[in-house]
Amino acid sequence: MPTTLARLSLGAVLLAGTMPALAAPQLDGVVSDHAVIQRGRPIALTGRAAPNETVMISLADRSVTARTDKAGRFDARLPAMSAGGPYDLTIAAPSGAMALHDLLIGDVFLCSGQSNMELQVSQAQDLIPDAHPEGDEKLRLLTVAKVSAASPAARFDAQPEWTVAGPSSVPGFSAACFYMVQALRRSADVPIGAIHSSWGGSRISAWMSDPALREAGMAAPADLLRLYARDPAAANRQASSIWERWWRAGSGDAAGREPWQPDAALDWRPVPAMTNFETWGVPELADYNGMLWYQRTVDVTAEQARGAATLVLGRVDDADRTWVNGVGVGGSSLASASRVYALPAGTLKAGRNVITVNDDDVYAYGGMTGPAETMRLSFADGSSVAIGDGWRYAVAKRLSGAAPRVPWDDINGAGTLYNAMIAPLGLIQLAGVAWYQGESDTGIPGYDRRLSALIADWRRRFGTPDTGFAIVQLANYGAPAIQPGESGWADVRDAQRRVAAADAHAGIAVALDLGDPLDIHPGEKHEVGQRLARVMRAAVYREPIAPSGPAIAAARASADGGVTLHFTGVTGALHVRSAARAIGFELCGAGVDTCRYAMGSVSGSEMTLPGDGRPVTRVRYAWADAPVTNLADEAGLPVGTFEVPVTSTP
Repeated sequence: MPTTLARLSLGAVLLAGTMPALAAPQLDGVVSDHAVIQRGRPIALTGRAAPNETVMISLADRSVTARTDKAGRFDARLPAMSAGGPYDLTIAAPSGAMALHDLLIGDVFLCSGQSNMELQVSQAQDLIPDAHPEGDEKLRLLTVAKVSAASPAARFDAQPEWTVAGPSSVPGFSAACFYMVQALRRSADVPIGAIHSSWGGSRISAWMSDPALREAGMAAPADLLRLYARDPAAANRQASSIWERWWRAGSGDAAGREPWQPDAALDWRPVPAMTNFETWGVPELADYNGMLWYQRTVDVTAEQARGAATLVLGRVDDADRTWVNGVGVGGSSLASASRVYALPAGTLKAGRNVITVNDDDVYAYGGMTGPAETMRLSFADGSSVAIGDGWRYAVAKRLSGAAPRVPWDDINGAGTLYNAMIAPLGLIQLAGVAWYQGESDTGIPGYDRRLSALIADWRRRFGTPDTGFAIVQLANYGAPAIQPGESGWADVRDAQRRVAAADAHAGIAVALDLGDPLDIHPGEKHEVGQRLARVMRAAVYREPIAPSGPAIAAARASADGGVTLHFTGVTGALHVRSAARAIGFELCGAGVDTCRYAMGSVSGSEMTLPGDGRPVTRVRYAWADAPVTNLADEAGLPVGTFEVPVTSTP
């Protein structure tokens, strides 16, 4: 390094405390005080300083220089380092300098998904010592704030902060994530950093980049999101048309005779209050999950109708699609957000106007919840009309499948959470990713394709083709089945299994035995973390263990018409719990409604299901939202949901 640059860098560091804050170089991503940087891989650092100047970056005994472009951007690479620290990182330039302190080199894990990943240690089971750990200077935690964006963000609006794991930081951190990295700190003698970035209720599509969406066959929502970024009104019109086509296809309603038309003839009843409809005292709505139509008439003067207007509906739980005079004006699925829709001039007319809202309640409580005093229709002439009362409602037809969501929707969109909560992480490298998501994708076909695309895309961005990926197979939730049938939860579980089985560096953390049929957020997250850690021990640290426990390998027809199932990853042998035979199996033919329950016997790593004289082309296991099962190995790891074809005996 030239002597003049050395003097300049030293002087900049010494003067950093007196320089204006905006003069100092700044880093993108999450490299900040107390951070953990991935060991064994080149360290990419990007940021900004003054345009066209030389920046020197030093970490431990290594330094590198970079030149900013005319926009002040720089891109530098430090060589890979072994585990160690703490170190300081300095960035010096003629315009100023900065120093980051207490950095460690170790293994970095990203934890993402929806509410079961978001659930905090303080909200999970806490009568265990692991929930109240002493401080661990070599375990660092970072939580990304919940925010969405229509386009990828280059950096966070507010820099997330790393904290040392301890009594003050652990209770508010993701329980599944913390228990995973806590276990890994005990088995891997290196510093570990955990980045938690999740949002309850989110679909997987919200976490996918534009290329991943297109790879998964979701080019249409990706294109619509791009349209929204430049013309929200046009995108909203197109989104309404998509929803309306979905409704007509599923309901059989002819165009012009749909429930959102002003004179729709439904079984309308007065809305008792702008509260969750489960609280109205209406028996059929006491535990109802599904769609309700709401409607209200508003009289408007000629002057009020002449210009634009703003419609404030308040909160709608969970999702809404809203029309005025039969014309779609907006929709969202973030239950906590107040619905505020701009009505272009020409939407309203002098005299009677009809507002229609479809409320899609997919979980727990639902309804238009206001507050009523905030609900208002405001006009360009400065006047307004309160609309917090006078509504009526009707129960909607039940349609198969999930209703379309707008791609710019916070949690059910296409790329919205990736853009704001993943892309700004920058060019960090990761040892592994823990993924706990899928509840919001039940009933939406193609989860395996979406998950595969997300994994490939995140590996390209954050690591290498062998970056570990641990997937929590959904826990049991819902009414126990009393006969074989279809299950959206089982579909997602089997998709998760198949994706992991096809990936040499991925594994499943089975959670079938850890859920609660009455609670979609089961508190047992300690064991989830242990099973995630097991996947990482196999996929990242190359320990000679089965990452997921018993996994179905093949189903072969036997001479007596039965089926023999072969499992891999079995510790010791398979065992049935509290019974003489294993339950939860189904023998199925080729068609729908051909499955029937079967019980089997185990021997080592095999299971035998006797024939029943009927054709068998496939076998299902734990195929229900909340299945009852009793098959596990000697490590206590259960067999997860699967469906496999039956092949002939070789």
